[in-house]
Amino acid sequence: MFLSRKLWLVACAVMFTATCFAADKPSKMLFVTQSAGFVHGSVKRPEGNLAPAEIAMIQLGEQTGLFEVHCTQDCAADFTKENLQKYDIVAFYTTLDLPIADADRDYFFKEWIMQKGHGVLGFHSAGDTFHDYEPYWDMMGGTFIGHPWGAGTKIVLTNHEPKNRLVEPFGPEFHYQDEIYMYRHWQPEKCRVLLSLDYSQSPTGSPVNTEHGYHVPVCWIKETGEGRLYYNNLGHREQSWTNETYLTSITSAIKWMRREFDVDATPNPEVSAAQEAKAKADFEAGGFKSK
Repeated sequence: MFLSRKLWLVACAVMFTATCFAADKPSKMLFVTQSAGFVHGSVKRPEGNLAPAEIAMIQLGEQTGLFEVHCTQDCAADFTKENLQKYDIVAFYTTLDLPIADADRDYFFKEWIMQKGHGVLGFHSAGDTFHDYEPYWDMMGGTFIGHPWGAGTKIVLTNHEPKNRLVEPFGPEFHYQDEIYMYRHWQPEKCRVLLSLDYSQSPTGSPVNTEHGYHVPVCWIKETGEGRLYYNNLGHREQSWTNETYLTSITSAIKWMRREFDVDATPNPEVSAAQEAKAKADFEAGGFKSK
């Protein structure tokens, strides 16, 4: 009786140790920064050196101990079924149609992103990638149609969940300067929007394309099978990659993907609907120009 109890306690201790070890083990991240279209300064490698966003993510991984990063601008070589199995997280800062073989692309969207423990990070122009490939924009949540708020524009973001650990660093509203996208293929019924642009505090002289709606989501999350996705439109300007608020939010997103804590990822289409009505009213009252 005593021996059985002792063996049971030893087994529990072993399982507990194994669980802790798994949680403490750094995640492996593939950071894809290849551009098939416009090359943003944040992912432009000067004279063969790493780009600002790549340096920031490598340093963030080293400082937090949460993850290790391999940066690639060669999808043909690195974005393969065999290679993807090495990684827990894939991050995109990309543009247009990347040179990925159909079989590898199908594996990623049909299997890899559905697996428990896997996560996808989308930064800025991840929304300007694979415009006509539905599995991609269905995963990412939207497709770029323009940026009436240019990189030099002062903008204000509304935080819909200021107590949510993923966006808590932004406070109830966030005053910033960056390029902000508008989207087609936005799917409020599949995403939980966390940050949106406040038209009333974000004037622009550029025409705004309202063909697909007025609401401008900026940060959202969703579940992909048993995987998880975090997208943030910010990151155009190189300064974003040294911004503590932005990097803290990314760190929290990685912890969420590692199952270190949970947040509600249930889609909140009612928030998008309310934001659509408010944005339309602010647009009409603010003297914005239609495209």
